[in-house]
Amino acid sequence: MNETVQKLLNHRSIRSFTDEKIPQEQVDLLIDAAQHASTSNFFQQYSIIGITDPEKKKALAKIGNQHYIAEAARLFVFVIDLNRNAAIAEAKEKPVDVLSSTDFFLRAFSDTVIAAQNLVVAAESLSYGAVYLGSILNDPQAVIDLLKLPKLTFPAFGVAVGHPNQSPQLKPRLPKEAVYFENEYHPLEQPLDFLKDYDHEVNQYYDLRNANRRVDTFTNQIAKAVSGAQSENKKKILDTLKAQELLQY
Repeated sequence: MNETVQKLLNHRSIRSFTDEKIPQEQVDLLIDAAQHASTSNFFQQYSIIGITDPEKKKALAKIGNQHYIAEAARLFVFVIDLNRNAAIAEAKEKPVDVLSSTDFFLRAFSDTVIAAQNLVVAAESLSYGAVYLGSILNDPQAVIDLLKLPKLTFPAFGVAVGHPNQSPQLKPRLPKEAVYFENEYHPLEQPLDFLKDYDHEVNQYYDLRNANRRVDTFTNQIAKAVSGAQSENKKKILDTLKAQELLQY
């Protein structure tokens, strides 16, 4: 066990931050770490927008319905970005239709996720806390308008970074046998029986943690999530992607 692995195994989402600032040179270091992430075919099809305008932070907090979005020392929005490479190709008088394909979208999405994970790991190595913000997709069109995102881009998620003001319990993960297989996929034959002990562990986690107290199990959470109604904005995400000239075929 080395320090890097220990940091990875100790990851927890931080949703409460102190008022302490992050020096600009360390922000630059986080962006540099993100840029050194692996990227499909070296296309680097993502962009990062640092949100420093307090009003924009408040707007994103309202969209995400999470007050801590506006309270973090640094807020980043990771953007799937095929616009930049379209501009390059067009400048060289090449067609750009392929950038609207599912293939290129998935490549760009992968680039974006891997870059974000590099930034989060770097932040945690510097003793900052971080949390991913999928909640900005509560209204992706509002985010597109707020950040003036052009065609061939899409906001994937946000990342809030700051000095931790909490030390939450480590959230238990699924047993390895549920997620790791060798050579071929193995569906869970009796998932409720297989995950009985894990459900108990998750139930204890929620019962014992200090903040956001609730008693639940993993399988109950999944059942509620997949049977619940989606908001109208989330139902329109594919339409929004297509309006951004992405996922055309």
